[in-house]
Amino acid sequence: MKSSNLLAAAEKAVLPIFTEIDAQVKENLKKVLEAFRQQRVGVHHFASVSGYGHDDLGRETLDKVFAQIMGAEAAIVRVQFVSGTHAIASALFGVLRPGDEMLAVAGHPYDTLEEVIGLRGNFQGSLAEFYIKYRELPLTENGNLDWVALKTAIKKETRLILIQRSCGYSWRQSLSIEEIAKIIKIVKEQNPHTICLVDNCYGEFIENQEPTAVGADLMAGSLIKNPGGTIVTAGGYIAGKANLVEAAACRLTAPGIGSSGGATFDQNRLLFQGLFLAPQMVAEAIKGSHLLAYLFHQLGYPVNPAPLLPRRDVIQAIQLGSPEKLIAFCRAIQKNSPVGSYLDPVPAEMPGYESKLVMAGGTFIDGSTSEFSADGPLREPYIVFCQGGTHWTHVAIAAQAAMEAVGYA
Repeated sequence: MKSSNLLAAAEKAVLPIFTEIDAQVKENLKKVLEAFRQQRVGVHHFASVSGYGHDDLGRETLDKVFAQIMGAEAAIVRVQFVSGTHAIASALFGVLRPGDEMLAVAGHPYDTLEEVIGLRGNFQGSLAEFYIKYRELPLTENGNLDWVALKTAIKKETRLILIQRSCGYSWRQSLSIEEIAKIIKIVKEQNPHTICLVDNCYGEFIENQEPTAVGADLMAGSLIKNPGGTIVTAGGYIAGKANLVEAAACRLTAPGIGSSGGATFDQNRLLFQGLFLAPQMVAEAIKGSHLLAYLFHQLGYPVNPAPLLPRRDVIQAIQLGSPEKLIAFCRAIQKNSPVGSYLDPVPAEMPGYESKLVMAGGTFIDGSTSEFSADGPLREPYIVFCQGGTHWTHVAIAAQAAMEAVGYA
């Protein structure tokens, strides 16, 4: 069958789901508008201050808006965070102390956290060097969270658990808000003082609640992913209980400065506007992921999540089975990107990653995955991880090219 016919059939199959996704956008947008209204956001909040960033009214108001939307006591939204990993690391170093234990409950964490924890790398100030212990609960054989082991996993010294919401570079289901709430309930029953930290990257605005609204003590993520609405130029956020957010802020800046410093470099308008746009942008990415899953499943490739299932983040994984197909897929995506379409993705080393990566990301913000992008580590079984998409129609155009590049499984 021609690729155009396959694509047309896939579009017809997933279009009914799009109405449900738009209804979700409406609910999340209501939350955003209510927070903007209650915090009386006006054009004067778009101004910025320089230097230390003291008394930045726009930044302080944005923190309150963000916290309200996320169902948290407090939040810090800062362009000084260079990535989601940086925000998560600040949270970890902010609350963990020598002798404490950190437990990852959803299997092995994302590659870029390995050096933060001290599992590999040059040990340039890792948690391990500060005598912070680390454990992880492996996933079950079928790739699910080990709920039985979790019920007895918390020790007296377990100061913090890490819940990675998204699948990362693993072949597992990302976690739903309902599952995150269940994890937190089980952990708190064993030790109410254990801090529950959620890596929320790629998960914002997927459902109508965020982890902090269902009991998470802290969560962190990137602003050049979901909550930046494709227009925020840099940054990350931490949200949660006020004392813990402030402790994390002191790792970003310094003790005694915490959340009161950090100039926003005239970025306030983009930060507010990106947050306003975020629910719609996330919805378009979700639509694109449904289309990709259906299309490549029809071609015979294993896909995760499966076609037509509810989404838990904006990532769609496709198991291509060979390095040649992984590279060909990414090259097709790059050729159909708005920026750098003439570039040819090749496998390369990336800071923080164990394996070589091949990446297609012709995005307006360097490193952003909010416009449609694809990447994957060059290791078996050669999975490509697709994210973002400001228009599902753009995903459709790029997907057709990728389909033609890799063919049937």
